[in-house]
Amino acid sequence: MGLGSPSLAELLGEAGCHWLVVETEHNGLDSAEIEHMLMAIGNTGAVPLVRVASANPVYIQRALDMGAMGVVVPLIRTAEDARAVVRATRYPPQGTRGFGPLRASRYTFDNEHYFRNANENTLVVLILETREAVENLEEICAVPGVDALYIGPFDLCLSLGLDPMRMPFPETEAVIERALALGRKSGVAIGMGGRTPEQLRQRVARGFTFVGYGPDYALLGDAMRAGIAAFAQQVPDATMRSAEA
Repeated sequence: MGLGSPSLAELLGEAGCHWLVVETEHNGLDSAEIEHMLMAIGNTGAVPLVRVASANPVYIQRALDMGAMGVVVPLIRTAEDARAVVRATRYPPQGTRGFGPLRASRYTFDNEHYFRNANENTLVVLILETREAVENLEEICAVPGVDALYIGPFDLCLSLGLDPMRMPFPETEAVIERALALGRKSGVAIGMGGRTPEQLRQRVARGFTFVGYGPDYALLGDAMRAGIAAFAQQVPDATMRSAEA
């Protein structure tokens, strides 16, 4: 979810998405806007997640306190990075998260239940997008509490010195196969995105078990381009008149 629209988040949840990720790394959403997105997703059957701006514990705690049921964390490099993220999502003694969930605990009406269950019900997803993470992949997958690794192909290419506009590359394909094999061995879900139904089918057939569809602006843009192209083919004169106007 990159457009920051609660209405669109609610619509996609109602459409049947299993989970939705509120993007906060690459856009300008503030905390109140993130909370509104989480409220909208919470009206549906989708699990609300937040892609935090960084592994800073403040971002992680804030997302969880506002009602996210998990975090997607960028730029992980080492197993210690992964352990720090897991600690930030857990209350003591398993972690370092401070208590003050507010909306997550139904505005304190559900404090005790939330406190007793949050550690075991918070999803931790790490984005695999750095050369260092590739070098430390086995150790990262072995960190207790890491539920999924989500492959970020663009930044992975950049980290490896490759032009992401010319994907795929043998180097990144080898990383993907290695991650899938480690996921099967360790029980960590391996994820990757797709923006067409055919790409989704390919991801599942290849063995991915945490498959993203989108982002929202790509789906909307693709649908509009296809509709406009179909209109232009059927009514070329009207399209020309519209362009001239």
